[in-house]
Amino acid sequence: MRTVKTVLRYLLGIFFIGGGVNHFVHTDFYLKIMPPYLPLHLEAVYVSGVFEIVLGAILMVRPLARWAGWGLILLLIAIFPANIYVYQHQDLVPASPLMHTLRLPLQAVMIAWAYWYTRPEKPKSPSKLATQI
Repeated sequence: MRTVKTVLRYLLGIFFIGGGVNHFVHTDFYLKIMPPYLPLHLEAVYVSGVFEIVLGAILMVRPLARWAGWGLILLLIAIFPANIYVYQHQDLVPASPLMHTLRLPLQAVMIAWAYWYTRPEKPKSPSKLATQI
C-alpha cells in the first residue's frame, strides 16, 4: 500500500503542477471563470497558479507532504466558488451538463485525496524475526 500511496502522491503533485502552469499558459480561460464578485481577477489567477505549482512540488517531498496536503485542501476550498460559478454559467466552458455536474463532487474527491497525505505515516512493522530476537 505504501508504494501505491507514493505513486498517487506523485501523480497528485504532477497534476497540481500542471494545473498551476496552465494558469500562466491559458490565463484567459481562468479569467473568464472568475466570479464577478471576487476582486483582482488576474492577480487571483496568478496567485492560485503559483500555489498550485508550489504545493504540488512540496507534496512530492515526503517529509513535507503533510503540509502540502493541508495547503492543497485550503486551495481547493478557495477555488470552489469558481467551480460553482462555472456550474451556474455553463456557457463559459464548453462541456456537457453532466461534466459540469460531475466537476463539483470531483472537488470533494480531490480534497479527500489531499487529506490522505495529511495523515502521519505508520512506521514499518518490524519483521517477525526482529521481534523474536
